Amino acid sequence: MSAFIWQVRVYYEDTDSGGVVYHSNYLNFMERARTEWLRHLGFEQTYLSDVLKVMFVVHSAQIAFKKPAKFNDLLIIDSALGKIGRGSLEFLQKIYVNQQLLVEAVIKVACVDADTFKPSAIPTVIKVKMEQI
Repeated sequence: MSAFIWQVRVYYEDTDSGGVVYHSNYLNFMERARTEWLRHLGFEQTYLSDVLKVMFVVHSAQIAFKKPAKFNDLLIIDSALGKIGRGSLEFLQKIYVNQQLLVEAVIKVACVDADTFKPSAIPTVIKVKMEQI
């Protein structure tokens, strides 16, 4: 497993009326971290869809909420790549604030054809780069 760390600040728009992060926004933070991880590897989303003709879509998610994040917190999203399948990836993602675990999730993403949305093998160029880390 290899980890990628990304930070995001909690804005007022991310919170509910109680001043804590609304539960679905954690999924948004994790999505952004996975996108930044791909960018770090050299793969922009537009390159994936326009050139390689693939997209990664969420297949399933298991999420455990431990503690709430609040307005203005600086969150650390730790994304570790677990399993690499023929056409899927499994991530273990954790969200922290001040080294305290807030959320833990297992996110499985599937590779699909960008035009048909049918399952597709992960392109070799991407898989090789992922296996190197």
